[in-house]
Amino acid sequence: MPQPTPNEIRERIIGHKQNKVKEKDIAKWLMISQSTVTKVWAKYQKTNTYQPSPRTQGRKPKINNTILNQITTQIKQNPAITLKKLIEIFDLKISQAALSKHLKKHSNQTTKKRPAPQKDKKTNPNETNHPQTNQ
Repeated sequence: MPQPTPNEIRERIIGHKQNKVKEKDIAKWLMISQSTVTKVWAKYQKTNTYQPSPRTQGRKPKINNTILNQITTQIKQNPAITLKKLIEIFDLKISQAALSKHLKKHSNQTTKKRPAPQKDKKTNPNETNHPQTNQ
């Protein structure tokens, strides 16, 4: 991605445009494209500043810090809580996998993805209680 035009150049563009100099001439003198001159001047007329706009990248997080803090508090109060229950409690619009990844990345908290299965006192079907006989 190209770097923003330096503020010194932007100031000179504004100064020349205020003195009614043509954009084509300004671009030639400053060795920049005419579209840059046009954009800087349009921004100056609209916002009355020549500073570049801040660059934002990526998506906004689906969970803000306030909700993240509430979730971590809930996990501390009830360590056995499931991701599904957290999503229901906080009415989140994300998947369980996304919540799990977010918790691991931002708060070092982990939760259960699903409730622990109920253990029955059954024996392993491969094991038998019969004495084996050799024939």
